[in-house]
Amino acid sequence: MIKEPERFNTNHPKLCSALRWKGQFILAEPDPTVPACNDGLFWCLHTQTCIGPDGEVAEPGNCSSKSRTCHGTGKCG
Repeated sequence: MIKEPERFNTNHPKLCSALRWKGQFILAEPDPTVPACNDGLFWCLHTQTCIGPDGEVAEPGNCSSKSRTCHGTGKCG
């Protein structure tokens, strides 16, 4: 079982380029006085849902594994 800090770590170096989350679209500098929301709302660019092309959940903990058939390939299905 993946621990929560690892599960939602959007700074993972092997993160799939197709993973998206709301924080990517906020055009403001991070404010250290405001706690990070880390709301866990992630989606796949290819499926536009929280499920990737391989049928697995799209979130950083899963989308940083090159063992996923869809990881960084741009292929759906």
